[in-house]
Amino acid sequence: MIWRKTARDDVRQGLRSLYPRLWRYCLVLTSATDRADDLAQATCLRALENSDRFEKDSALDRWTFRIAQRIWLNELRAQTVRQGGGITSIDEVDLPDRAASPETNILTREVLLEVLALPEAQRSAVMLVYVEGYRYKEAAEILEIPIGTVMSRLAAARGKLVARFEPRESSTG
Repeated sequence: MIWRKTARDDVRQGLRSLYPRLWRYCLVLTSATDRADDLAQATCLRALENSDRFEKDSALDRWTFRIAQRIWLNELRAQTVRQGGGITSIDEVDLPDRAASPETNILTREVLLEVLALPEAQRSAVMLVYVEGYRYKEAAEILEIPIGTVMSRLAAARGKLVARFEPRESSTG
């Protein structure tokens, strides 16, 4: 009997190496490690369930990031209907890099907290373009929005982050 590799096998194999990036994207969406775990697992499950829809020559990462985005948006809508909000505080997120110096960990945490404080739409754009390295067009496809909207969200996010980290002038004199 000859074994043939199926789309499900391709997706399963690809998810193994993609999972750390997918989890990181889910963390940016959810702002909480436990919720990121749940979202990443739900995304993998949905990807495997719908593996027959995955086109072999397309990018698995973009496909799964789009799935995560849709699941998260559906969860936010459902949560709003059920509870009227309740997103986890960004103060509960703690992701130190054990190999880095304490100063680097402090700065990384400060930057992460500022990124997580951005509106969800800006956070997602920042994550996809600046962390994952997608081009604007690719980020627009993942988020299912026009490329101009991605550019606008990134400009707004950059403005907020620059304003937060700019040295402040002292008023002595």
